[in-house]
Amino acid sequence: MKNIILSLVFILPVMLFSQTNDVKKKVLMVVSSYGKDMGAARPGYEFDEFSQAYLIFKNNDLAIDVASPKGGKVEADKYNKDKPYNKILLEDKYALNLLEHTKATADINAADYDAIYIVGGKGAMFDLPYDPSLQDIVLNLYHRDNTVISSVCHGPAAFVNVKNGDEYIINDVELTSFCNVEEELFGKKWVKEFPFSLETKLESRGAIFKQTDFMLSKVVVSGKFVTGQNPFSTTRSAEAVVSSLGLTPVKRELYNDERSAYLMQELLDKTKTIAWAEVELAKNKAKYDMPLIAAYGYYKILASTENK
Repeated sequence: MKNIILSLVFILPVMLFSQTNDVKKKVLMVVSSYGKDMGAARPGYEFDEFSQAYLIFKNNDLAIDVASPKGGKVEADKYNKDKPYNKILLEDKYALNLLEHTKATADINAADYDAIYIVGGKGAMFDLPYDPSLQDIVLNLYHRDNTVISSVCHGPAAFVNVKNGDEYIINDVELTSFCNVEEELFGKKWVKEFPFSLETKLESRGAIFKQTDFMLSKVVVSGKFVTGQNPFSTTRSAEAVVSSLGLTPVKRELYNDERSAYLMQELLDKTKTIAWAEVELAKNKAKYDMPLIAAYGYYKILASTENK
């Protein structure tokens, strides 16, 4: 009998530890409620960003909930349903149900989550900064250990009014977001209606703003904050969240548009040569988004012309 009791003393903690490790990490994805008529009447969230981040979290075995300020069905801006990540998500009935029935931020128990990931889209500028329930969720995660506060593109708009006592939580934190140059080139329809310039507002709250060239991948990890600059930073920012939760992101094949953005980054950073790019594109053309590369060249010329 004594031996049985001693065995239980040693075995039970091991069993309990194993059960604890089996509990999935849980992420709350937040999207704007502001969208209407697929962005024609009012801007909403970016479906491309949602689908890419969602698939990263799902494929890394995270539990996922989706919330918005108002709850219920949310509307994305117009998007390309043929993009591979969007195709996959549109066939995922569980994910679509989450978007049809988002949880209202007021109904969220922040203690249930290990991470928050705030999806971008211009709608985020209009409702996320002014949602007190979302601010409470972010602040809860801010005060807890082993948590991650993350966002992409216009998502950091949710942080600009969150305070810890008398100080903004992003003070002295390195962050990135959709930058002023990107707004000038790609945000002209709505930028005049924005309540503030995101880059400028983040800096005014004490954030140390980081950026790369427009529409190229940039992810900044600073303490428990993980931020991505633009849509092309989505996958890397989501994978940085996975890593920050103590997990190793699963290996995956890059999307064509993602690979194209990395190629352009390498050329601008001069880590690769034009000659290399010509050979690479000739050899692996099917793996790249050629119209995207051409469009980037056009906008690069446009930006240089406007800066003169």
